[in-house]
Amino acid sequence: MSKKEKKRLLRILIASVGFITALFLKLDGIAAFLMYLIPYLIVGGDILWKAARNIARGQVFDENFLMSVATIGAFFLGEYSEGIAVMLFFQVGELFQSYAVSKSRRSISELMDIRPDYANVIRNGELIQVDPEDVQINETIVVKPGERIPLDGVVTDGFSAIDTSALTGESVPREVQTGEDVISGCINQTGKLTIQVSKAYGQSTVVKILELVENASDKKSKSENFITKFARYYTPFIVLAAVILAIIPPLVTGQPFPMWIERALIFLVISCPCALVISVPLSFFGGIGGASKSGVLVKGSNYLEALAYTEIVVFDKTGTLTKGSFVVSDIYSDKMTDQELLELAAYAEDYSNHPIAQSIKKAFGRTIDSSRIKDIEEIAGHGVKSVIDGNIVLAGNAKLMQRERIPYNSKKLVGTVVHLAVNDAYMGYLLVEDEMKQDARHAVTALKSAGIKQTVMLTGDTDEVGKKVATTLRLDKAFTELLPADKVEHVEELMKQKNAKGKLAFVGDGINDAPVLARADIGIAMGGLGSDAAIEAADVVIMTDEPSKIATVMKISKKTLRIAKQNIVFALGVKGIVLILGTLGMTTMWGAVFADVGVSIIAILNAIRALNVKAFNMPVPIFQNK
Repeated sequence: MSKKEKKRLLRILIASVGFITALFLKLDGIAAFLMYLIPYLIVGGDILWKAARNIARGQVFDENFLMSVATIGAFFLGEYSEGIAVMLFFQVGELFQSYAVSKSRRSISELMDIRPDYANVIRNGELIQVDPEDVQINETIVVKPGERIPLDGVVTDGFSAIDTSALTGESVPREVQTGEDVISGCINQTGKLTIQVSKAYGQSTVVKILELVENASDKKSKSENFITKFARYYTPFIVLAAVILAIIPPLVTGQPFPMWIERALIFLVISCPCALVISVPLSFFGGIGGASKSGVLVKGSNYLEALAYTEIVVFDKTGTLTKGSFVVSDIYSDKMTDQELLELAAYAEDYSNHPIAQSIKKAFGRTIDSSRIKDIEEIAGHGVKSVIDGNIVLAGNAKLMQRERIPYNSKKLVGTVVHLAVNDAYMGYLLVEDEMKQDARHAVTALKSAGIKQTVMLTGDTDEVGKKVATTLRLDKAFTELLPADKVEHVEELMKQKNAKGKLAFVGDGINDAPVLARADIGIAMGGLGSDAAIEAADVVIMTDEPSKIATVMKISKKTLRIAKQNIVFALGVKGIVLILGTLGMTTMWGAVFADVGVSIIAILNAIRALNVKAFNMPVPIFQNK
């Protein structure tokens, strides 16, 4: 609890003691007035001050003004206990509101703690501590166990587990070693890391995330804008209605003015728009906080609301549904074992840095004895020719086999095929494919469960590869061999297929996806390994490389919108009923207190639920390539 909340609670407690004492003493006249006035000023002094200050600024009609008029009016009518009760319960409602906002902010404010305080940089052979903003690109920094990584870079020495939970929402630490990228904001846990800085502080991941969080509240949803406009006209109308209620009926009916003034004051208390003005923005703020806990950054409540109306989700392939890294998915051996064929391919590709060669060596997984390899010749567009253990080995595509006139297995396969031959005798082939993300299929299933009508993939890859991925993941449509401009055209065409209220979301990670992300109703960037351009153009950033998080944030958006609508209907419904009763003289100031403060507290507690949304669980067994 903050100092401000503690002070408010203390005032409520002291005023409550004074109020109970005044009720117990049962004083009359001026003594009673003074006895009730003291707790009233203790609990309501700040409300009276805010109302007076706002009037001086020309901001007359707000909840402070309504509470002040209602309670002062009650005092003038001699209803001291009702006046204090209204102010007490109003302050209790404000305390609940403050607590709810603090709870909603907590998950977002935790992100603010990722800002690094210093960086240990090596200069002139010495390790010195400097401000992260003073570190230049390509300088070397050292991050000790327990310290926060201050800048993005590449590990040049060391092995450690890093805690990425503040950025990605993942509780399991990620292991990093020499040659791997690390991002700022993570906490180094186990070993010392030496890192070469790849981005200046102003362009680092931690700064971009903080900017997204700080700007998120500036972009309001349609529901919030509606409530803001509604309150702007609603409050003056209520004040005018209360004045009419206090003056016209007694003039027409001849009934006493105090009775109708009391009803007008009850009318004012009931009509206070606190429940709407507070709970609807709080619902969206809670939704954004809940999303950040799940490792998803939403740049504004307008985007969170739009996600709830999404009908079509369009995916890029490489880096979004697939890892963008190759893996050996199949081995066909003709005259040797699979392991022997894999070893032969790894030795043949040892001197190559091509991604296909790297995937083969990774699949082999053993140390290569370079002394066994002689006379390596790279044949452009075909493959390699080398001498291994005195044997001539060919490793490459079908064109290499055709050039050397070696009969080979010409079975049509989807992926990259590496054929191998030894001394002009065909040995078999390896099939290398772009590795699909573990939860890609689960992501598509979860989206369809969440009510998405169409799932579409746009890719620049070949038709065979694209269609195989689409079939495996059970996507509704796939468009292949596309240029960036073609993707924009397809998105525009798909947008014509949705309903007027429906939205289209595009999910991508590469720099060539930035135009499409900007064109879609909602752009979603895979931020874990995504490019800066994609993250800048997107409206939603998935901090991990898990496409299933898209279904999670859509679930959060729908729950948030549902809660906001519940609060609007509930608040207006209860207030409408009690307003009618109050106008007819069938309720008291205590009923008015429930209609205002009680409804506000219930709506606030309901809004807090937006913070807690469970992710779609990954089914077992985990989907893998076959």
